Amino acid sequence: MKKEPRGSYVFPGGRRPYMIKSMTGFGRCEIQETERKITVEMKSVNHRYLDVSIKMPKKLNFFETAIRNELKNYIQRGKVDVFVAYEDYTESNVCIKYNKELAAEYVSYLKKMSEDFGLENDIGVYALSRYPEVLAMEEQTLDEEKLWSLLAKAIKGAAEGFVETRVKEGEHLKNDLLEKLDTMLVNVDFIVERSPQIVAEYRQKLEDKVKELLADAKVDENRLLMEVTIYADRVCVDEELVRLKSHIETTRDTLLRGGGIGRKLDFIAQEMNREANTILSKTTDLAISNRAIELKTDIEKVREQIQNIE
Repeated sequence: MKKEPRGSYVFPGGRRPYMIKSMTGFGRCEIQETERKITVEMKSVNHRYLDVSIKMPKKLNFFETAIRNELKNYIQRGKVDVFVAYEDYTESNVCIKYNKELAAEYVSYLKKMSEDFGLENDIGVYALSRYPEVLAMEEQTLDEEKLWSLLAKAIKGAAEGFVETRVKEGEHLKNDLLEKLDTMLVNVDFIVERSPQIVAEYRQKLEDKVKELLADAKVDENRLLMEVTIYADRVCVDEELVRLKSHIETTRDTLLRGGGIGRKLDFIAQEMNREANTILSKTTDLAISNRAIELKTDIEKVREQIQNIE
């Protein structure tokens, strides 16, 4: 299967492989014809799932399910508010309905009242027409197929603009995250390089202290080795560093592949934070502690940014 170039549009549906989308977006489209005009606006914020709220005139409520199904082609996650405005410029869409049967009942009862009470029956056409429901304004049936064609076009235009803003923001998020990952790798590499040194420094300090306490007495190398081994085991963060570096590389690869990656990245960020916490809790070295704190700070920033990725 031939791959589309990075950044290319793949419509319909707004699904663009290799693109990262922010969950913040806005789109607007106005379609106007001789007889009517439809305006659709969309905006969204972060949400764990897809939550679509549609506000539109009652006469268009029939199309709500179709609108939701159409939007699913463009949006996977986010709280999306959709506003639909409809204007009809024709005068022929309203007609007057004459209820002859109801008018006849009014006439019959008025005649009976006249006879019962000996009153003059002076009801006229104008007065009768003002009785409830004798004459009523009634909207003619809309051409649903024609109206949906116009509405679908407006929905599509607004959704494409909406996706465009999400993609632009997503590109900014990706670049910012990649920079943060580079900084995190620098800190991880520092800890990897520094870790063996603190064990050697501990051994030297321990040996110096023992020699000071025992003066010229011979140092028990076996006991010294055992103490150093216990210390090294207690402060060893090799496994955490390997996993953390793997998570960073996985995050980078996922960002470069793109698509709907928000949930996956959120899970990876939680794992990165867990490894950084473990490194910080194990170390007794100030330099490593400072780098671990920087790692936690960057991971938290990454998690915040990831919350806005679809």
